[in-house]
Amino acid sequence: MFQNESSSIIQCGRKISDQEIDQIRETVGLFPGLSQTELAETLCEHLGWFTASGSYKREACLKLLNKLEVRGVVQLPEKRGHTGPNRPAIRLTARTVPCRAINGRLKDIGPISLEAATGREAIGLCNEYLFRYHYLGYKTPFGCYFHYFIESVRGILGCILFSGAAKSLGMRDRWIGWTDEQRLLNLGWVINNNRFLIFPWVKLKNLCSHVLGQVAIRIKDDWNDRWGYSPVLMETFVDPRYFEGSSYKASGWEYLGMTTGEGLARKGRSYKTTPKKIFVKPLVKNFRVLLCSDGLVGRREI
Repeated sequence: MFQNESSSIIQCGRKISDQEIDQIRETVGLFPGLSQTELAETLCEHLGWFTASGSYKREACLKLLNKLEVRGVVQLPEKRGHTGPNRPAIRLTARTVPCRAINGRLKDIGPISLEAATGREAIGLCNEYLFRYHYLGYKTPFGCYFHYFIESVRGILGCILFSGAAKSLGMRDRWIGWTDEQRLLNLGWVINNNRFLIFPWVKLKNLCSHVLGQVAIRIKDDWNDRWGYSPVLMETFVDPRYFEGSSYKASGWEYLGMTTGEGLARKGRSYKTTPKKIFVKPLVKNFRVLLCSDGLVGRREI
């Protein structure tokens, strides 16, 4: 009975074998003093279960442990209070106050460059700008992330944030052609242009499309340097109440259609928002083959 029950478990695109479940049960029994998070990290190490960036697939492992507990395979320790680092609320400072207007044409102010925001201070500055001036504000990004400053001889003109892709997006997933298992396995190789901010005092024609063109050239290598693997597809959402998405179209992004405005936040819960335009841009020619395969390998082999 145990064999039949356990052999059907698939978690985050990975089939969990009976042998691995025996190993999980043994580990849980051997370390009763560990918290659920510590157990998950220990099991990820033992099972070789890592994200594309090389970190533990902690959340996936915790979900697996909960499934096994429901089936009576393991008995987990009681949940403990959250002990992770607190993320303080962003405090507005004088460093992000509005500057003098910058108007005209791109050639009037010289070359535009992308500068990666690295280190706590630079990332904090980028997040403060987003919090202060982006119409969506700032939220802690999901998964891996990468910030850019848009710079010129006149100073910083804006900033961009990339983060993890939407977990499930019907129109995108059908366009790619992957199965649910392939999506769960390879979602890390899709990244989301989570925020794109040109400061309100900057009015330069074609700046957005010019910047997006630079991003398409830079992001694969920059992401690989930071996280140890190269993404193959970018996605973004545009709210038609505020923008048309013309800059994305001008820089070669493909429009797929509209989101439904509904999503699954967690089991038994849902949320509603206004429908958004979906744009995507491949970073390699064979992105579909890669995303529908099991051969993508990040910083540590799975």
